[in-house]
Amino acid sequence: MKMKLSFPHTVDQWFKNILKRPALAVTVSVLWLIVIGWIAYGWNLGNIGLVDETEPLFAEASRQMFVTGDWITPFFDGETRFDKPALIYWCQAIAYAIIGVNEWAVRLPSALAAMGVVGLAFYTVHWSLSRQDEIEQVSRPVRRYLTAGLAATIMALTPEMIAWGRIGVSDMLLTGCIASALLCFFLGYAENAKFPIANSKLPNKWYLACYVLIAGAILTKGPVGIVLPGIIIGAFVLYLGNLRQVWREMNVLMGMLIILVLSVPWYALVIWRNGWTFINSFFGYHNLERFTEVVNGHSAPWYFYFLVVLLGFAPYSVYLPAAMIRLKFWQRSHWRSQERSQQLGLFACIWFLGVFGFFSIAVTKLPSYVLPLMPAAAILVALLWSDLIPPDTQTRSPASASFLWSAWVNVVFLSAVAVGLFQLSKLVGYDPAAPNLYQLIQQLGLPIMGGMIWLLCAIIIAAFIITRRWPWIISANLLGFMAFFIIVLMPALLVMDQQRQLPLRELSATIVQVQQPNEELVMLGFKKPSVVFYSHKHVTYIPSSQEVLDHIHKQNTKPLKASSLLLLAEQDRFVRMGLQPEDYQIITSKGAYYLVRVPVKKIKNQKLDISYSLPSEKISN
Repeated sequence: MKMKLSFPHTVDQWFKNILKRPALAVTVSVLWLIVIGWIAYGWNLGNIGLVDETEPLFAEASRQMFVTGDWITPFFDGETRFDKPALIYWCQAIAYAIIGVNEWAVRLPSALAAMGVVGLAFYTVHWSLSRQDEIEQVSRPVRRYLTAGLAATIMALTPEMIAWGRIGVSDMLLTGCIASALLCFFLGYAENAKFPIANSKLPNKWYLACYVLIAGAILTKGPVGIVLPGIIIGAFVLYLGNLRQVWREMNVLMGMLIILVLSVPWYALVIWRNGWTFINSFFGYHNLERFTEVVNGHSAPWYFYFLVVLLGFAPYSVYLPAAMIRLKFWQRSHWRSQERSQQLGLFACIWFLGVFGFFSIAVTKLPSYVLPLMPAAAILVALLWSDLIPPDTQTRSPASASFLWSAWVNVVFLSAVAVGLFQLSKLVGYDPAAPNLYQLIQQLGLPIMGGMIWLLCAIIIAAFIITRRWPWIISANLLGFMAFFIIVLMPALLVMDQQRQLPLRELSATIVQVQQPNEELVMLGFKKPSVVFYSHKHVTYIPSSQEVLDHIHKQNTKPLKASSLLLLAEQDRFVRMGLQPEDYQIITSKGAYYLVRVPVKKIKNQKLDISYSLPSEKISN
């Protein structure tokens, strides 16, 4: 038995040697947070071009703020953009001023927001477990640091957190503000019980930080920034029956004043400048209608977010039911008798269910909407595993039946993922914008390598279950995900960028070189906002070939500022215009796209004619 336990014993001794020196323990923890933060959010962050279609909208609106100095009204391609409030644009514009207008600056606010909430979660979990050790009069530094590190690592290495932490849109900034505000609330709530501020009308520092972060969330995405924290905090204190006491501690009226002072000025200024145009677009369409009606076709069945959490929090999502069962959150009297610092699990559970339930009710559904519940999910799973960390290397903590079942589901789930990767070529469809994409991914062997990683991971976890090495199961999941991310996912993302986005960046550079004064740039049949960002040119979007012909005809009836226009189109769309070879000039082609100069005066009003084709091209029926 001693030989079998030699490796865990060595690891335990290594941790104990570090933890004998608190300064060294803190240093190692910070270095670990930096390492996982860099792997998840920093590595190759700016080496992949902006991803159409949402990311360039934010990037260009922020660039317009940076260039024009108008920090109130966001603009994209000459039109106001009231989809989101100004904080994300401000952050990106400030990043432009510091490191230049590039992909790094676009994504830096999202990456920092993700790393910030990961670090705060580490601190919160460690602080809660430290208080537990004080209450129980024991010293378990290994358990404290391992559990806090586990919560932070799971949170960082989660598919949904990585996806939105590496893209320059507002979702991760919103999650960072909301999740950090909730963690600050819990720290203020728990700390106030231990260190009450006598005869003070001011909330403690954590409550103040909570209010500031809620204001940040409102400036990031609007009313949801206060509604979600309000629902979660309200449900938590109502369940525990201490609403009045917490209300007084937080000094909610002062808190609301802080939130209003920080968040309202921009709304007042943008309404003063744009009036009902902003009110109807932002509050009416992008908030009320998104909650009550299907917007932009984003409808989904009632079980949609079950699938999002299953895949977006994979491979740890299979342990969420066991983590909630462990809490026995239905035992209200038990939780009311607990010291406040020991209610973190209950708070994370209500946080998770609050976000999940709120967006399940909403009619418009998108995967990013439930991103704010991922930090809570990570804390729940980490606390589940904390029970399995033995007090010494000579004992094994027993596992509950729900955990055991979850572990076997973990094996089945990873095996299914492996099979799916092996059969990827049969599952994916054809992408006309990148016709060679999946072929290249197959040639690189990425699906096979990914399948092998997860199949090996499933086998190792099954072995750990049989030998009852419970704490090592989560390590297998984490190492498996990290290997998959580094070996498979990142190379696949680079290939996708080369096939889908690089042609548009190259065409944008060409447009800058060849566009004549006052020559209009028309994009036919699709919207790729990245062209606007990379070319810094105005683009006219026209959905159909016939509408382009009509648009050219209208130019013939007006005093012309330019004798031609630039047309960016996919080959089949351009062919349908039926232009004679002498009616256009092919400037260049990249990937699936053609850049063509069309002399305006040569084109007469005509209907679609597909009897013509590009040189050396055949039209297929």
